[in-house]
Formats: sequence, structure tokens, C-alpha cells
Amino acid sequence: MKTIKSIFTSLLLISTLISCTEDNDEPMVETNPLESYNLLTAIDANGHTLEVYSEQNQYTIGYNELYFRIKDNVEGSYIENANLSMTPIMNMEMMSHSCPKSAITKTEDSSVYKGYSIFQMPGNATEYWDLNLEYTIAGQTYNLSERIEVIAPADGKKRVNVFTGTDETRYVLAMMPMTPDVMVNDFSALLFKMETMMNFPAVEEYTIEIDPRMPGMGNHSSPSNEDLTFDTAAKMYKGKLSLTMTGYWKINLKVKNALGEVLKGEDVTEENEASSLYFELEF
Repeated sequence: MKTIKSIFTSLLLISTLISCTEDNDEPMVETNPLESYNLLTAIDANGHTLEVYSEQNQYTIGYNELYFRIKDNVEGSYIENANLSMTPIMNMEMMSHSCPKSAITKTEDSSVYKGYSIFQMPGNATEYWDLNLEYTIAGQTYNLSERIEVIAPADGKKRVNVFTGTDETRYVLAMMPMTPDVMVNDFSALLFKMETMMNFPAVEEYTIEIDPRMPGMGNHSSPSNEDLTFDTAAKMYKGKLSLTMTGYWKINLKVKNALGEVLKGEDVTEENEASSLYFELEF
């Protein structure tokens, strides 16, 4: 009887081991760490598929945070430890130019890379944006380009300003994404100057004064606002935006250089209801 039980137990163990081995032989299904994001572009070239993702469902005027993955089409796997850079180009009828953009860096997931681009204008039927990408894998460098559609924000609100300062320098000022609420909100922006048509270095050590107003409510302002100053750790301008009620707000702006000289923007007074430089939001 003990012998029969021993044989039965051995057969059960062998069966379990075989079953486990067969389960382990099944191919692993790779999960997509960007599954909750929107796939904006997928470019097939050089034996790879380069994917561009965003929380947004479209490239839009203003700040665009972008995520990248590179798939090896032969191996069917995503490539780690690549080096990427991007150069968006606006092709106009008489000229071409780029826009402010960041370096592309690695994220915590080794197959995902991250950067941002700030588009100053939308495309149309005859003037359009190309997204140019260069990437290096194991010492081999590849290039590819894809036409992309850049549109105005769906709500029509102004989140980027392109202006010439009193110093005759061309600037791009972009509001960072935020979820406004009736409170004193963290508020931030990025500022760049146009050094050439293709180069837009970040500007530091300036001040961005804010004066939020509600044009539909007597143009009243709000207390406890803090002007934006450059945060070296975050690499952006940060301040506080006080919103005392829901509705449409115009955030009037003044940009001052390191010497305190006004480069663009005006005070809001009884005679002057708004600055020529502003952001908009509604909630």
C-alpha cells in the first residue's frame, strides 16, 4: 500500500513539474508602460518603429510633453540605452524655423525616453511641421522624419506668447500645464529666446510678473499671488496663482530682465484693462 502511495506521489510531482515547464515555455507578453498614454506617431524606418506618445491626444500649440519608444522590428522587442534627439521644423512658404525643445532623456523604464517641445503656431494645408529625430543604438546613428499635425488647443485659450522685447530679442513664453482650482495654485512657465531660426536657448534670471483678472466680473484681481522666478532645480519659472472663483481668467504678464527692465507687458489700470502679454484659463 505504501509503495502504491509512493508511486502515485512521484507521478503527481512529475506531472506538476511538466505542467510548470510547459507554462514557462509560453512566450512572455511584454506590457506597454505607456498603455495609458495616446500614441501620436509611429514611424517605420531603418528596421525600427519609433513611437511617440503623450497624455494629450494631439500635438498642440504650447507645451507638449512627449514620450518615445524604439522597437526592433526583427527581434520584436523595445530597445534600451539608445540616445535620441529631436528637431521639429515648421515649413513655411518663405522660410523654415524650429521651436523651443528639450533634450530627450531616459525615464525609470529603460525602454522609455522623455522630452518636450513647444510649438508656437499651428500647421495648415501649405505650412506644416516635420518631426525630425536622430537616434543612436550601439554606435550606429539613424535619422528619420515625419510630418505631424499641430493644432490650436481645443478650448482656444492662450498658453504661449511669441514676442519681441524692448531689447529687440525674440522670445517664446509658455505656460506649463496645470489643473486650476479655487485656491492659491502652483504656477509655472518656461521662457526661451530665439538665438537663430533653429536655436532657442532657455532664459534664466528674469522675472515674470503676474496679475490675474476676471474680465467678466469687473476685471477684479485676487490676493496672495507670487511673481514667477527661475527655479534652478526645476529649470523653470515658478510662482503662485490665486484664483478666487471659477470662470474665465486672463493672467496679465510682464517680463523683466535681470536688471529689472521691462521687456514686454504693461500694468493693468483703470485706463488699461489688460497687458499685451497674457495667458488664459477657464475652469
